[in-house]
Amino acid sequence: MQGPLASLKVLDFSTLLPGPFASLLLADMGAEVLRIESPTRMDLLRVLPPHDQGVSASHAYLNRNKRSLALDLKQPEALEVIRQLVLEYDIVLEQFRPGVMERLGLGYEALKALNPKLIYVSITGYGQTGPYRDRAGHDINYLALAGLASYTGRKDSGPLPLGIQAADIAGGSLHGVIGLLAAVIARQHSGLGQHLDVSMTDCVFSLNAMAGAGYLACGIEPAAEQQVLNGGSFYDYYRSRDGRWLSVGSLEPPFMQALCKALGRPELAAQGLSPQPEQQQALKLALQVEFEKRDFAELCELFAAVDACVEPVLGLAEAVAHPQLQARQLVSQVPRGDGSYQAQMACPLKFSQGLPEPRHIGAELGAHSDQVLAELGYSAQRIAELRQGRIIL
Repeated sequence: MQGPLASLKVLDFSTLLPGPFASLLLADMGAEVLRIESPTRMDLLRVLPPHDQGVSASHAYLNRNKRSLALDLKQPEALEVIRQLVLEYDIVLEQFRPGVMERLGLGYEALKALNPKLIYVSITGYGQTGPYRDRAGHDINYLALAGLASYTGRKDSGPLPLGIQAADIAGGSLHGVIGLLAAVIARQHSGLGQHLDVSMTDCVFSLNAMAGAGYLACGIEPAAEQQVLNGGSFYDYYRSRDGRWLSVGSLEPPFMQALCKALGRPELAAQGLSPQPEQQQALKLALQVEFEKRDFAELCELFAAVDACVEPVLGLAEAVAHPQLQARQLVSQVPRGDGSYQAQMACPLKFSQGLPEPRHIGAELGAHSDQVLAELGYSAQRIAELRQGRIIL
């Protein structure tokens, strides 16, 4: 089984999270992904704890199914290798600050001259243009500048640091894959590639889907705990008697009625339908009182049989063991390469024709350098010379 993207060949120059998560999705769906890594400036993800048998678990997951070619891109011989690869690998994914690839001689225009079909995806914090194009940033900064953090959190404690990297993944990785695949479809018609400029800030700005639409069209500025879906209504988390939490999303009347009936307070349902903020806050307080009368296990058992959009807040260990996630086969056993396997999150996309089985966890730095160069026609002697000159690892 090859997978739906088996025809794609990707040169991946990215590190850390946004680019690697994007190319992980591509590799899981069958694309051939070759990582181009520096032999002198290690991807810091390789040393990020925790470690499994001496290997970063994050790196092993984010870089599964990919090969690794270690090249010193400051050396002319290394650039010649890239120029040869671009004739065959006609998709480039890079995550450097604007101008870095150009200074290396590997910018879009230079590589496009070698292969007009080249699709070149640049993922950055702020994009290739604008006053912030050269500015450093992290996920939390992109969420802040895009306006999203301003209404995500509590009024008395401020913005909420998310448990996932929403700008990196939803902004950079997923939008990068969407744009890349759109460019592939366009190339099928035109025969030409193009440069895709993916700004993580731009992309998370677009995720202000409802609040942003309301502000731009109606001038309504969102704020923390003032909207239906950000804590301004009963739609929220509630603590059990023993200190655990449950999520309540009973927005529609039938779900609200089922919620209140299950808690023994059917008369509260009318308040859930009221648009008045004071009614919503009164309902929240009443619901919290009812939740705190019961332990977590009791509440889980109560709502397991009630279709009211109430679900427990699970730890990762509990999520992995949950029957729904088990039924969806969201954990995969991935070969380490020594006959053993590592448990990893599986590709979440389900194709009726299936996906190829995972081939291996993230490879060691330069693990496939000899193999890749041999495929380009380099002799064993020439490969040895490049290694001796520290051009490859």
